[in-house]
Amino acid sequence: MHVGMLQVHCHVPDARSLKDKRRILRGLMDRVRAQFAVAAAEVDDQDVWQSAVLGFACVSNDTRHAAAVMTKVLDWVRDCPAVTLVDHELETI
Repeated sequence: MHVGMLQVHCHVPDARSLKDKRRILRGLMDRVRAQFAVAAAEVDDQDVWQSAVLGFACVSNDTRHAAAVMTKVLDWVRDCPAVTLVDHELETI
């Protein structure tokens, strides 16, 4: 079993409150879950209204496949107009 893990640090420029931020992130994570069949959650900075740390994970029988899925998720988040990617960490185990 191989696990791909991606943690992304994002700036949410359109969030004017925690409610705005959660609405934006919920839509982003729902679209990523549907398109890539990965698990997604906000894992840090829950109480900071323009900052978010999102975690994504997938399980595969092949390390290359897990890494490829996480790379596609990273590219998708990078291209998402609702957030600005600040930093990321990608790991497969």
